[in-house]
Amino acid sequence: MLDAAGDQVGKVRDVVIQLRTQGRAPRVRGLVVELFARRKIFVPMPRVHAIDVNQVMIAGTVDTRVFSRREAETLVVDDLFDRTFTRDGSPVNIFDVAMRSVRTHDWEISQVAVTPAGGHNRFTSLRKKALSTIIVDWDEVPALVMMGRQSTERTVAEMQDMKPADVARELHDMSPRRRAEVAKALDDDQLADAIEELPEDEQVSLILILDPERAADILEEMDPDDAADLVQDLPDNLAERLLARMRPEDAEDVRNLLVYDDFTAGAMMTPEPVILGPDATVADALAKVRSEDITPALASMVFVCRPPLDTPSGRYLGVVHVQRLLREPPSTMVSLLLDTDLQPLATDTPVGAISRYFATYNLVVAPVVNSGRELVGAVTVDDLLDHLLPADWRGDQMDGQLAGVRRG
Repeated sequence: MLDAAGDQVGKVRDVVIQLRTQGRAPRVRGLVVELFARRKIFVPMPRVHAIDVNQVMIAGTVDTRVFSRREAETLVVDDLFDRTFTRDGSPVNIFDVAMRSVRTHDWEISQVAVTPAGGHNRFTSLRKKALSTIIVDWDEVPALVMMGRQSTERTVAEMQDMKPADVARELHDMSPRRRAEVAKALDDDQLADAIEELPEDEQVSLILILDPERAADILEEMDPDDAADLVQDLPDNLAERLLARMRPEDAEDVRNLLVYDDFTAGAMMTPEPVILGPDATVADALAKVRSEDITPALASMVFVCRPPLDTPSGRYLGVVHVQRLLREPPSTMVSLLLDTDLQPLATDTPVGAISRYFATYNLVVAPVVNSGRELVGAVTVDDLLDHLLPADWRGDQMDGQLAGVRRG
């Protein structure tokens, strides 16, 4: 494995996969890499930039904590190699596994190489095995399907394609012990999304059962405003410990939100809206809002500011609605399309005034600026609803008490 500079990081020793239901191929979650100090770490697939026959290229930083397998994960080399099953009436062993990229940073198992059972094991020469190897599609191998015998692994597999609110409802309905088992087995991003949908007391209880490193990872994956709300509900000493373990930039976003009074624009905003400089083009803007990491509400509007383009930005200039972007030539500069009549919210604007602002201008997202007219974030309509609805509305939703809404 090589880093972006071409320097060797270590050697790939295994591949971590996760079973999925509904006939979908097992998902590749990441690689187990042995560093030169013979310590094994986990490298998630989003960090993998390229793979060829001889090497794996990674981008960005990696977590050097010692790899620890979760319950719902399977290791290809340790768990699958040499596993025996029957094919066409004869026993065969799994010899090798192929994976393919199905979209950016998303890989899955595609094919499996098998050899006749008996006389072959992992120590048999590769040449001898290769001479008798048969390549089959992954779904022809019952052993892969049977990976999910453990109830937790099966449950996690069934949750893979659920919406966050549905995962949250499943967690809500479980016993505390079962909820802890499943939560510890879920991916960080999926657990973070689900926690955001749970009642506040259940958010706290889930964070408390996780070890501090994992809890900090979950907070990093959450939207900063939701993470700030959760941190505020934790004991002060624990909150500070988790913030100290988070990536500095993520912790800073959360700390910045904690200084604002409750039920104000500053407290409910996200510090990560779509920001462009005045010389950016329509093509640049559309490329930004096309990202799958941006919510539909945030993607409905881009904010134009002087550099720097991270919050707090340089001087706020105005907004451009995405519908306007779709009607203009790609080479047009966004600074020529500004809606300067839409006045931004101040950080201390109360929730009542924010709701009237959204209703007046028919918005799903609104800019928030500080006293120096620097953009510090954006309030989305879902942030607003979270603060307008009764405090226990998530609990009512978990219990199926929302009028006119059916569980499906």
